[in-house]
Amino acid sequence: MSSIPFATVPPIGYGPGTQPDEDADGLAYLAMPSGMRIYEPHLPEIDDPARFEPAFAALEAIRAALEAWTAQGSTSVALGQLDAANRALLDETLGEGEVAIVVEAPGERVEIQEATCAGVWRVRGTSTAAGRAPVLRERIEIAAFPRGALVRAFPREWPVDLDYASKPRPGVVNAPAILTEIVHKSREHRPGMMPHVVNLSLLPHTPDDLGLIEACLGRGGITILSRGYGNCRIDATATAGVWRVRYYNSADTLILDTFEVTDVPEVACAAPEDIADSAIRLADILAALR
Repeated sequence: MSSIPFATVPPIGYGPGTQPDEDADGLAYLAMPSGMRIYEPHLPEIDDPARFEPAFAALEAIRAALEAWTAQGSTSVALGQLDAANRALLDETLGEGEVAIVVEAPGERVEIQEATCAGVWRVRGTSTAAGRAPVLRERIEIAAFPRGALVRAFPREWPVDLDYASKPRPGVVNAPAILTEIVHKSREHRPGMMPHVVNLSLLPHTPDDLGLIEACLGRGGITILSRGYGNCRIDATATAGVWRVRYYNSADTLILDTFEVTDVPEVACAAPEDIADSAIRLADILAALR
């Protein structure tokens, strides 16, 4: 019968004086977060309020649209009546929020920037028709996500050939199965349905797998950058309802890589309660400016 030695209490190597002093040089801990990003209104300095009545009227129209907003709704406020000074005041008052969108379409480029008030989007579009000078159009859109960007996200038709994708290729292991799942969910998706997420970070795949998936799904018309939940890049694929969503840490390292089948990834949309808050905030700003 083998004998089991009794454990030493306390274990050898432990006890007072055996561990480093927490205050000793060379022992450092990561600093805990000491602050967070919060909304702070910006009030431009105005010497002559009467000079900026057109800007105030535009801001009031934006406030009214925010107050009247309903789910899936979208309202536009024209800016053609504003001169350079009034546009500058509007830009300074609205500021820049967390989401930026770039739309690339044949003969057109649209840049959209969310304001500090959620649900308020500054839309700048440039048409570059052949043989004509570029035409700049500007407006404000009040929506959870700008409708003008969404209608340009996906081409009318993009066939994905699953038979072609399933043919044996060097380095391709799981791409056919992943593509089959994404395409199946895309075909059965309807507006308002819950999103379906394929998390590549949790699925084994090779660089060749990823290259084949990207080639088969194609590239859509818009790119979204969001700083609301870390650094997030969202690209529309050419396959209806399919988005590539990638999250990066502060060192610009990819930490989460997904495909989402949905109307619009939630991280890019303004929440209804935030839009309601924006109406209150903009009313307070207008009262202070006037």
